[in-house]
Amino acid sequence: MTARTPTIVPVALLMSVWIPQIVSGQSPEPTDAGSYERDAALQHSQAAIGNPLGDYRLTDRHGKTVRLTDYAGKPLLISLVYTSCYHTCPVTTRYLAKAVAKAKKTLGKDSFAVATIGFDSAHDTPQSMRVFAREQDVVMPGWQFLSGSGETIKKLVDDLGFIYFPSPRGYDHIVQVSVIDRDSTVYAQVYGEAFELPWLVEPLKELVLNRPQSAGHPISGLLDRIRIFCTVYDPNTGRYRIDYSLFIQIAIGLIIVLTVGTYLLTETRRARRRQ
Repeated sequence: MTARTPTIVPVALLMSVWIPQIVSGQSPEPTDAGSYERDAALQHSQAAIGNPLGDYRLTDRHGKTVRLTDYAGKPLLISLVYTSCYHTCPVTTRYLAKAVAKAKKTLGKDSFAVATIGFDSAHDTPQSMRVFAREQDVVMPGWQFLSGSGETIKKLVDDLGFIYFPSPRGYDHIVQVSVIDRDSTVYAQVYGEAFELPWLVEPLKELVLNRPQSAGHPISGLLDRIRIFCTVYDPNTGRYRIDYSLFIQIAIGLIIVLTVGTYLLTETRRARRRQ
């Protein structure tokens, strides 16, 4: 699937700082907080769209080995955190949990997976990830908390365009959720501790609507796709709802097609009888 570059809007990247625009510049090396350039970090993150992810070996919070290819075939959300963070990462994870719950209600509970991965490989052990998940009260099926070796994490964050720097507080880092398509390619980036729901749901919706037909009765898959297609965001309520007017338009279109088709078939039969 070809990745597309989404429209960039002002978003919170680091703590509560807002970025008004993207400027050109070289991507910084993760050396110290003093060299952190927020605009360059955003540019580096956006440049990662279209990157294929390597088949990295990770460990879940129970000590079981997980490979990124295990997620192939459906969209995946990746959020990078460090477990000793006392503010940004917990806030981001709790907000993401609310957004994921709404997205799954709209798109289907098994329509995509979520992985929170610790980038501080020296301290983000399976046990630390397990404690972090419990503290954020994330018990959602299909959401894993993963850790990896220093070498693996270094390669993964590079694939994702994720920038972080050591600081007196722990780490300064870009706050992003990466949307990965079914072919394990970076499809979109969502930024900020809190974001508008469509920023997350719309790219997922695009991927879900283009997923391979699921096993089962064909009409069930068709109805599922129609339902998702007709689901729209209501800014007044902050939720997604089914736009029944689209069903009406589809029904009217089908009636017109059937009417025209019936008329043409009838006229064709009459013409044959006259001949």
